[in-house]
Amino acid sequence: MTTRRTRPAPRPPEGTPPRAELARQARAVLADAVRIAHWAAGTPGPGTAAPLAAHALERAATALELSPAQVRAGWDRARLAGLVELHGDTARPGWRLRAWDRDDSAVLRGWVALFDAWSLVHAAPEGIEAGAVAEAVEAVPQVLSLLQLSAGSVTVPALLDLLGQRVAELHEERCEVPLGPGRTAPAVSAAPAETAADQNAATAGPARSADLNALLLDWALEGLAAVGALTLGKGHATLTPLGNWAVWVKLEQICVAAQSPAGNIEQSAADMLLGCARLTPGPARDEYRAWLAARTVGSAVAELLAVARGEDALLRGLAFEALRVVGAPAEPEVRAVLAEPSLRPYALLWLAEYEGNDPDDAQDVLSREEATWLWVDTAAAVADHGETGLLVRHLDSAVQGTVPALLDEVRAVGHPRTVQVLVALAAAHPDPALAKAVRRAAFQVHTGGA
Repeated sequence: MTTRRTRPAPRPPEGTPPRAELARQARAVLADAVRIAHWAAGTPGPGTAAPLAAHALERAATALELSPAQVRAGWDRARLAGLVELHGDTARPGWRLRAWDRDDSAVLRGWVALFDAWSLVHAAPEGIEAGAVAEAVEAVPQVLSLLQLSAGSVTVPALLDLLGQRVAELHEERCEVPLGPGRTAPAVSAAPAETAADQNAATAGPARSADLNALLLDWALEGLAAVGALTLGKGHATLTPLGNWAVWVKLEQICVAAQSPAGNIEQSAADMLLGCARLTPGPARDEYRAWLAARTVGSAVAELLAVARGEDALLRGLAFEALRVVGAPAEPEVRAVLAEPSLRPYALLWLAEYEGNDPDDAQDVLSREEATWLWVDTAAAVADHGETGLLVRHLDSAVQGTVPALLDEVRAVGHPRTVQVLVALAAAHPDPALAKAVRRAAFQVHTGGA
């Protein structure tokens, strides 16, 4: 048994509209995206892939009475919000689109997915190196926190000062200390004589940095305004009710994690998953959300997939459970691992559920070989971390229906843990005849016999 202190459900800040009103505002932000998603989902044949093909763009603009720029922007938002899913050259309605008019939670999750992807909605200024853009994106949560805690407008100079401080902290954390007064650069041999122009360029560094931060802040504020998270006035910015609610939710998740008995917010993905292994699904999902809230989506997904590639089958399954909490932002990375045999069954199930299939029917997307591989992998997790009785009961979940058929296909599937799983199953099973057959199969796999 795992004991956890429970805390009452947190209340949103005073003045936060009810969820129904927040959902209405989210529907308004995504109105064009929903129209385009319905159009794309109802358009037969190819031509609606990303980026939107020129002839499809023209057809959509004519049919929806929108400008091509509005169609292109709405299409991008529809994809980022999970309203459409791409299968080759064909667009299909996402589950959120099907639930859009009746499920406020689906609407808010779709808008939050768009909010998290603000840096993709509004293209970064040209001519700025990717590292500087990434630093600005990493610093934006602090800017949003200041806006949320201020409960009103904040001047752009104050936001710029905070952005500069956070970028400097990121440099310090990475030991990227800029040269300044009293510091000297390493000597280089055969250096040409320094000209007055070179000296002027060297001393212009801090000014250039401030100008760059100002440019990146303007870009970030415009991007957040484009997704409906804030409004911009003359020299100040204010969170919208939607933006205020979203930032509060993310801050609350971090607070929950900080109060976690296991301290999962500070743990690596592997340690966090192990800490959640004996929790029931609801509390485990709460832990996943808290851990994810303290990290950028990209780094969290990469860390979870790295754990899934490891040798521990239990962590592999739990990693994909955590990825289910990530949702739409993880879809490209999950789809990319379909070519990896050890992750393919998990990725197929994840994608099937993401695309709206009932979890009980999701197994239908697996081939017989993939289902057998997954059965062995799950058995390995049980053998390493579970009870012997659970391993015996795991036999009933095999798709083969009979033990001889299962053993034949298990021997052929080539899972690296096949021998250990069969040995553990033989030791645990109470039927001597069946245990003997399983041991024989283990020996044949081990020796390479038929």
